[in-house]
Amino acid sequence: MKYGSLVLEESEFIAIKNHLENNLSIEDYAHKNALELLAQNMGIAMVLNTADIPFDIVTINSTIKVTGASGVHQTFTIVPPEQSNAKHHKVSVISSLGASVIGRAVGDRISFGLPGEMMSLVIEKVIQPNQANKITPKVSTI
Repeated sequence: MKYGSLVLEESEFIAIKNHLENNLSIEDYAHKNALELLAQNMGIAMVLNTADIPFDIVTINSTIKVTGASGVHQTFTIVPPEQSNAKHHKVSVISSLGASVIGRAVGDRISFGLPGEMMSLVIEKVIQPNQANKITPKVSTI
């Protein structure tokens, strides 16, 4: 992970925690593992104020582009569970894919899928809903 742990905005951290605690239906084995990993990662996550979230972090309502070695290119938006809609490329934050990318950054690699059919994806681009208000950090060249 680029930042060493998940990076979550404070209100999103609380919302995700509530969704995890109230999630009574597990879709499949991979979903269960993804939620367990998300819960574990949240235990060591950096929880920041909205203004302090880096511009390249996947947040709720972010649109992200991922690519895979097999040539997979996919763009989707991470949303609260009640707004998920596969037809419109809206992925629930507590789905297997959503739980794998939330709080991660551009350049992070995730593994996604069922055991035996795992695919490795890299987060290529993140567009946060409030990114227009963020300042891109300057990189010094020495």
